[in-house]
Amino acid sequence: MNRVNTVTLPAIEAEIAYDVDVAVVGGGAAGIAAAIAAVRNGARTLIIEQRGFFGGMGTVSLVPAFCPFTDHEKPVIRGIGLELLLEMKRRFKSDYRARFEKRLDWVPIDPEILKRVYDDTVLASGSAVLFHTSVTQILRNENSRRIEGLVIHNKSGTSVVRCGYVIDATGDGYIAALAGAPFQKGGDDGELQPGTMCYLLTNVDRIRFEEYLKESGDTDQIPLAVSKAQENGDLPHGRKEVSGFAWVADYLVGVNFGHVFGIDGTNAEDLTRGAIDGRKLVEIQVQFLSKYVPGFEKAHVVATGEQIGIRETRRIVGDYVLTQDDFLEMRSFEDDIGRNSYFIDIHLATSKSKMEIKHLPPGKSHGVPYRSLLPVSLDNVWVAGRSASSDRVVQGSLRVMPNCFAMGQAAGTAAAMAASKGGSNRDVDIPALQKTLIDQGAWLGEDVQARVNGSRAD
Repeated sequence: MNRVNTVTLPAIEAEIAYDVDVAVVGGGAAGIAAAIAAVRNGARTLIIEQRGFFGGMGTVSLVPAFCPFTDHEKPVIRGIGLELLLEMKRRFKSDYRARFEKRLDWVPIDPEILKRVYDDTVLASGSAVLFHTSVTQILRNENSRRIEGLVIHNKSGTSVVRCGYVIDATGDGYIAALAGAPFQKGGDDGELQPGTMCYLLTNVDRIRFEEYLKESGDTDQIPLAVSKAQENGDLPHGRKEVSGFAWVADYLVGVNFGHVFGIDGTNAEDLTRGAIDGRKLVEIQVQFLSKYVPGFEKAHVVATGEQIGIRETRRIVGDYVLTQDDFLEMRSFEDDIGRNSYFIDIHLATSKSKMEIKHLPPGKSHGVPYRSLLPVSLDNVWVAGRSASSDRVVQGSLRVMPNCFAMGQAAGTAAAMAASKGGSNRDVDIPALQKTLIDQGAWLGEDVQARVNGSRAD
């Protein structure tokens, strides 16, 4: 019996459910900031998210803390991203606010509070929101460099979003790739950074844990306890420390620990395996913590991530590819739309590999050019977030949530400016874009601040 590997799907007639200036696909940090910025600058905007809530890795995958907003001297991520961080802290209980009131780096995330912050802020902006929805196709005339619409599918059925401009904030460059834009993925041999199943533990004791650290000489990443458990066969060999504990309360902690290798976040089978293997690994880790780490004797798992956390998939090829030399030389660009000071953080691709970490000096950062948001083959699309145009080394730095906020705000602002004039993503007036970003709270570095409007650089 002969079998074919494909079938031809019947043509369907789909209702136009939305007609907007800007469609934002993806409700993580980049997409949230993009939607808010687009509306604040006058564009009719819809944000589409496949889950029932905003937040991306911070809520879907329970990444336990925000990476740094500062360069160790001042905040380099400001604007919408900083506004959202401060609002999350404001809604926490008084003891939490007291502990983290002045901190902008490694601030713990309470995912349920963060979901509400994102809901309230996006809705207050005036953006339309569509949860539980996936984009299945793009609409584009043959040989056109513009996307004219998105085919979406949800419980209501299949319909169309007609749009003038699209911001791809999927984290995987999914929309750009669907439209045929060129991209790169992984290292020279196709290797990808591993995934991590993060989780929340309750019935733990922060005070007892910190007493253990002082008495044992272990650090807050507990390498001594990890090594001992590995020697005894209670943990798999590999990384010698926990990536991080983020204490939401004295009895509640978010955990980023360990890796699941060989996961391609653009492959459904890999994500399935990552979810199953990740939960198995969490069970092993909690048994380890209960046995080896004071303060965790009665730890109870509240939740594991809905999806394993993904660090790396596609990197779109843009008009400019940000490089390792740009990072190390701390370069600025005429079209800077953000600054990055987070260290290069490439996690080992196998259990025997070594992590690659490179830091910039305190007070230093490099520019993120507007051109890195523009796919080379598309005229009305911006790619904001971890799939922006960079080499693999810089992606290990650029990928974190604070940077995604900054890129999203720039993309949303630019899309609104393009929509107001009907031009392409490359027709946006860069000095006007920079001035708008600065006026709306972003920080683009001393040189741009001075050039644009002579404002103080602090």
